[in-house]
Amino acid sequence: MVTAMATMNTAIEKAAQAIKNRLPAGFRPKMAVTLGSGLGAVAALLEEKALIPYTDIPGFPQPTVAGHEGSLRLGHVAGVPVMFLKGRKHLYEGPDEAAVTLKVMIRTLKTLGVEILFLTNAAGSLRAEYGPGSLVAITDHINITGFNALCGPNDDDWGPRFSPMDNAWDKDLRATLMAAGKKAGVKNLGEGVYCQFMGPTFETPAEIRMARAIGADTVGMSTAVENIIARHCGLKCVGVSAITNLGAGMSDEALSHEQTLHGAKMAEQGMAQLVRAFIETQG
Repeated sequence: MVTAMATMNTAIEKAAQAIKNRLPAGFRPKMAVTLGSGLGAVAALLEEKALIPYTDIPGFPQPTVAGHEGSLRLGHVAGVPVMFLKGRKHLYEGPDEAAVTLKVMIRTLKTLGVEILFLTNAAGSLRAEYGPGSLVAITDHINITGFNALCGPNDDDWGPRFSPMDNAWDKDLRATLMAAGKKAGVKNLGEGVYCQFMGPTFETPAEIRMARAIGADTVGMSTAVENIIARHCGLKCVGVSAITNLGAGMSDEALSHEQTLHGAKMAEQGMAQLVRAFIETQG
C-alpha cells in the first residue's frame, strides 16, 4: 500500500526533476523569493535564465487569486543565483490541498539546494505609523488559523516531529536585511510581528483589536504556514510585509482585494529595492 508520505516524496522528486530539466548549466540556486499579492513586478530584478509555469511542475500549487501569476523564474540578482516564486496557494482555497502543494513546493526548493527562503506578502497594518506603502520586516508570527500544515504523520527524513520555532524568522538574516535596507536608503522600513488569519474574509474590527492585544503588528492570510514548512525542513527564513491598508476599524476606507493590490503597488518599488539590497549581501 502506497502511503501519503511516499506519494508526496514521489511528487517532490518529479517536481525537482522537472525544474532540473530546465535549469541553465551550472545553475545552483542559493535563495528563493516568494512574491505576495501585487508584488510580482519585483521579479524584474532578475537577470532571467528560465521561466517555468507552475502547470509544468508536478505537484506545484495552481494559484486562483488575482495578483498571483503561478510561475517559477530562475536567474541572477547581483550575481547571486535566485528563484522567484510568483504566486502561492492560500489555506482558504482549501487547507488540505494547500498544505500538500506548499509542502511539495518548499521541499522541492530544499531538494534543489536552496538555503534561504525570503517570504513576502501584502498585509494590513495594526499600527498607524505603518501606513500603506510601508515595509515591515517580520520578527515573529502568530498562527491564528487553527491549522498547522505539519499535522498528520511526520516524515522524519524531512524534519523532526516537534519542530522548534523560537527562531522561525532568522534573527541574523533579519539584522542583515535591516542593515542592507538602511544602507540602500529604503524608506518606511520597520519591524513587527505578523499574524496569519485563515481568510478569505477580511478581519472584523473586533478581530483586529484582538490581534493587537496578543502582540500582532500586521495581519494577512499567508506566510506563517510556509514558514512552518520551511523551518521543518531546515530552510532559513526572512520575510517582509508590504503594507496595503490599516486594519478594519482603524480607518474609514473600505477593505477589498482591489485595495490590497493598489496598496501593494505603492510598496512595490521599495520592496524591490530592499530585496535587491538583501540579495547583494549573499553574494
